[in-house]
Amino acid sequence: MTFSEFWTYIKIRKWGKYVVVLLIFLVIFLFIGDQSMIQFVKRGREIRHLEEQRDMYRAGTEKAQREIQALNNPDSLERYAREQYFMHNANEHIYLVDETE
Repeated sequence: MTFSEFWTYIKIRKWGKYVVVLLIFLVIFLFIGDQSMIQFVKRGREIRHLEEQRDMYRAGTEKAQREIQALNNPDSLERYAREQYFMHNANEHIYLVDETE
């Protein structure tokens, strides 16, 4: 069937030309261009991924801010140094106990 025969067949049908125009519009809307539905779905996924990253970084920032405020106190600074870097006074001994078993 050639295009001219197809077009004649569509002209015979009352709603045929509207269906063809609608199908062309749907193809353009769904698959072609920057505003297509495929691009819309991809952008939605990317936005959700970026929002998850944003929330993760905000939580990390809040945790770091709490640690900074805690380290402003000399007693908690000493405690942090002892726990994280195993620092001790001259007359003390440190014993590391593995509690994983």
